[in-house]
Amino acid sequence: MRNPADAPALFFAPFVSSTMRAEAHWIDYNGHLNAAYYNVFFDRAVDEAFGLVGLGPGYVEERKASFFVVESHIRYRRELRENDPVRVTLQLLAFDEKRIHYFMELHHAAEGWLAASCENLSLHIDMRTRKVAPFPPDILANLAVMRAAHARLPHPEDAGRSIAVPERGEEEHEPQLASGTRH
Repeated sequence: MRNPADAPALFFAPFVSSTMRAEAHWIDYNGHLNAAYYNVFFDRAVDEAFGLVGLGPGYVEERKASFFVVESHIRYRRELRENDPVRVTLQLLAFDEKRIHYFMELHHAAEGWLAASCENLSLHIDMRTRKVAPFPPDILANLAVMRAAHARLPHPEDAGRSIAVPERGEEEHEPQLASGTRH
């Protein structure tokens, strides 16, 4: 079991993942990264970021608990192509005794442009009962340290968006192609 004293002294604000690459078999018939694989990048970053608070792969085995995404909103902004290097930033927006709300951005690692954003709500789950359960005190303490570091960041512009067809006269933002042109 983790001790509350094991909480990291500080967190990067935002958390920045390791560099990952778009794999050849993830490219679809449109010649760009299939939408499903944006989720793979976001999921890998979640494992890295929340591993720092004690919610890594060993947590399921040691504590018989985990956390499940129950709501997600992805906004695709620009195409990724085979072998493009990417990094994900993660900002913890809020948490309580059973939930974590976080926002991520997927950036081209070499050129810096935004490819996609993702907002998630996850619930803490007791794996024995497969029901929602409170986080242990040490995990809550670690989440508090992470949230304190991330609270200094501005609230992400894309957080809290809803999906809708724009009303007449509202500005519409279309995704950009890799060349920077709109389609």
